[in-house]
Amino acid sequence: MSNSVNTNVGAMIALQNLNATNTELATTQSRINTGKKISSVKDNGAIWAIAQGQRAEIGALGAVKQSLDRGVAAVDVALAAGETVSDLLLQLKEKALAATDASLKTAARAALNEDFKALRDQIATVTANAEFNGINLLKTGATGFNALANAQGNATITVGAEVMALGSTNVTVSATQSIETLTKASASLAVVNASIDNVSGALARLGTKSKALGTHLKFVGNLSDTLESGVGNLVDADLAKESAKLQALQTKQQLGVQALSIANQTPQLVLSLFR
Repeated sequence: MSNSVNTNVGAMIALQNLNATNTELATTQSRINTGKKISSVKDNGAIWAIAQGQRAEIGALGAVKQSLDRGVAAVDVALAAGETVSDLLLQLKEKALAATDASLKTAARAALNEDFKALRDQIATVTANAEFNGINLLKTGATGFNALANAQGNATITVGAEVMALGSTNVTVSATQSIETLTKASASLAVVNASIDNVSGALARLGTKSKALGTHLKFVGNLSDTLESGVGNLVDADLAKESAKLQALQTKQQLGVQALSIANQTPQLVLSLFR
């Protein structure tokens, strides 16, 4: 290679190598700063697109989880209220059975009837207030609800209403039911017994739906966690590896600077030829 003061080939090569090292160093520092080996579409367009698609799926699953959470809460409120209705029916049965005693005095029957009516009216109060987020599965006219089941929004878990208001299919005790006479007490006892069986069946159905919602909620949570782990495998940087690479590149950078400094001294050596 000829010696020239116009063209310093050694310095050019050293500068090219130093620039390449600086580029690698900048990439490594970016990965360490962000914790990601692919933080933008420029790093790897295909992997970035896949990761974005999975992030969209994870976001959609978050909405599914929220829907299922609301569904679980609504059913739990209905179950709590339904259990209260069942307890009230048991107390109504006790009062109605006591009122079938033909030997009761008028005052005693009247007292039992007042207790019966108070318990009866409590059923109406409980069912009217068994509401969560605008959903009441027990009141008259309840229609149930559909909870989201997948990220595409084309599958749902349906929870039907189990109306337990007075005079409903489940609670056949009417709003005017009483035990003020022996005849009415006997009739009321039969109605209360039927209501107890109906409410027990309704609570069993609600319990099954609650379990189904809880099971699916757990599945969606696990699925979301798995997708997040998959995205991490695609885009997250191995910080231990990047740390080691950073130290190597910093050393290489220092050597590159020294090499460029030496190469820049070459034209000065030409002066010695003329001494």
